[in-house]
Parts: sequence; structure tokens; C-alpha cells
Amino acid sequence: MNWQFKTILVVMMATALACGFGHHLVPPAVLNFERLHIFLFNLCSGGTLLMYYTEDRPFLTRRTLLFLALALAFALCAFLQWYIPAMFIPLALAWLVEAARIDHFGSRFPRALFSGHEPVARKFHQAALLCLSCGLAFSSPVICNSVYLHWFVNDKLRLDTFFLGFSFPVSLISMSVIFSLMKQEAIRFTELLKEASFWIINLGVIVFFGFILAGLFTSQVAIASLLFVTVAYIFSLYWHEGIPLQQKAYLTSGILFLLVTSLTGIAYIFLSFSSWYTPEISHPLLRLHAFTALYGWNLSGLAVIGRHNDFPLQLHSRQVILLHWLTVLVLCPLGYFLPVFAVLAVLAYTWLLLRLFFIQGVVDLQLTAIQDESLHSAATLSGPKK
Repeated sequence: MNWQFKTILVVMMATALACGFGHHLVPPAVLNFERLHIFLFNLCSGGTLLMYYTEDRPFLTRRTLLFLALALAFALCAFLQWYIPAMFIPLALAWLVEAARIDHFGSRFPRALFSGHEPVARKFHQAALLCLSCGLAFSSPVICNSVYLHWFVNDKLRLDTFFLGFSFPVSLISMSVIFSLMKQEAIRFTELLKEASFWIINLGVIVFFGFILAGLFTSQVAIASLLFVTVAYIFSLYWHEGIPLQQKAYLTSGILFLLVTSLTGIAYIFLSFSSWYTPEISHPLLRLHAFTALYGWNLSGLAVIGRHNDFPLQLHSRQVILLHWLTVLVLCPLGYFLPVFAVLAVLAYTWLLLRLFFIQGVVDLQLTAIQDESLHSAATLSGPKK
């Protein structure tokens, strides 16, 4: 990754967080910066990194550059409520993602997802691309229905809620990286549990979303609890089976963020069906849930895939991890309600991004040898690349 691309990512991600505090400057009724907050991180940064990781070139290809340009245009149109172009741009974006997926995996129909011989890491990778292309393709009819037709109306399915779905592909590619950095000589039962984890996460999130729309309390709690147990298992598995590379500590921290996200999600479900469901209580919990998901868990995966060709580097730094947790768990939630903490959160987050994308650190020769061996194994699992 060259310094120009790193700079673009740092600017987009820092701007994304700053837009999350835009309500301190402009009332949401005048300009709702929440959409830019979502789009700049999930689609523009996350989607571009997913394309970059898939094409595996030392530079941005024309396809990925076009994706980035169109993603920024989509973000701007959605933010300014220019819905006519916003209905057509995501179709072009979906075509670009599908073209990258087909080139990388060699098949229009994702039959490898149903194969017992396909490594789980590659399944998560292809699922991330499929999820992104489907989300983009569905954006057009969803915008058309929400803005013009109003054929399907649901108070819980607002346009901004649908746009939050662009975070799921980022989560899936993070899972792909984690599973690719596990030892491959696992016993058969462990492999079956890995496979089960893949389907529970993918199908579980889809079913969970349906239960939210239907307002089913018990079903939401059951699925959310199953997802939490699955994430806890993945954490345990990666703790014991993860290859001891320099990025392991940072990815472990990322999974812990995901566990916090799961717990706050379950707590929010219970709260939403209780008599204590008031803005004074629910809003801080929801903000904590959102920040740990986006800027905790998802950022952990994006930082690693963005620099996957740069390792070894000092990403296991205790200072980096502590700064990450302080920013996400303390400064960001407080910043949503208090402007002074919003400024501190953006400054701390920008410094964190600079460390993540520009850090070099000290090369550990012992880990370098392990790194080279693991990269060879990962390349074998990933199959031929262009």
C-alpha cells in the first residue's frame, strides 16, 4: 500500500468519525451527517479496502479506483438527498464488486460456499463480496420505495437503517483474515465447528434482522445469544489456534470489541422491551454499541487487511491497543453528547489511524520466519490471484 492510498484512507476514516459528531454544529433537521458517518467508513473505506485486498495488487487498480470514486459519489448523493443518481450509482458499484469476485473465485455462482473442501477463510471472503454486491444492488429499489413509491412501510426499516448494512461485509472480511491466520492442522471436529461458525454468523445476522423488523423479543434474544456464543468460540479458537504473528494481539483485541458489541446489542434488546426504555438510557447504550462495532471491531480488521503486505510491523504495540480502547469506549461515546470530548475523540482517532497505517516498528526476526511460512500457507488457501 503506497502512502497516497494510506493518506486517503486516514482522511476518509477521520472525516467519517467527525461526521458522527456533526449534530453539534448543524441540527440533523438541516443536514444529517449520520449518512456520511456511515458511508465514509463502511462503504468508501471498508468497501475499497475489500476490493484492494481481493485484487491483491501493490497499487490500486482501475477497478478499485473507480469503485472508490463511485462510492464517494454515492455517499454525497445520499447525504444531499439527490435520490435519482443515488438509485443508479449503487448498481454500477455492485457490478464492479461482482466482477472482482468472479475474477478472484472463478465462478459466477458461489458454489464454493457449499463445498466442504473450501477453507472457511475463503468462504468468509467470498461472502463479504457477495454481501457487499447484494447490499448495493438492493439499495436502488430500497431508495425508490422509501422515497417515491412507499409500497412497503416499516417504522424500523428506515433508509438510514438499511445503509447500516454496509458494515456487515467489513465484518465478514475481518473474519476471513482471522480464520486465515489460524493453524490448518486442526482436528476434524474443530473444522466442523469452524464451518458451523461461518453459517451461524451469515444466516444468523440475516434472520436476526428479520426478527427486528417483526418485533419478536424472544427470537431476537435467542439469535443474539447464539451469535455471542459463536463469537466467544471464535475468540477461544483464535486464542489457541492463531498463528503467533505480530498482528495477533491486535486482531484478538478486535474480537474482544466484537464481544462487547454483542453484549451491548443483547442489553439493548432487553432495554427496548422494558419500561426503562427512555432516550436518556437507550441512546448512550446504542451509541456505545455502534462505536464498538464500527470503530472497534471493524477498524481492527480493516487495519490488518489494508497492511497485509507490509508485515511484520509493530501492530501488537500495547500503546496502540490502549489508545484504540480509550478512543472507542470512552472518548467517542462521550463525544456524541459533549462537544469537547468529540474534539478529543477525533484527534485521538486520527492519531490512532496514523499509527495503524504508517507505523513501521521493529522487525522481530523470529516472527518474520513464522510470517513467511504463514503467508505461504495463506496464499495456498486463497488460490491463484491475478
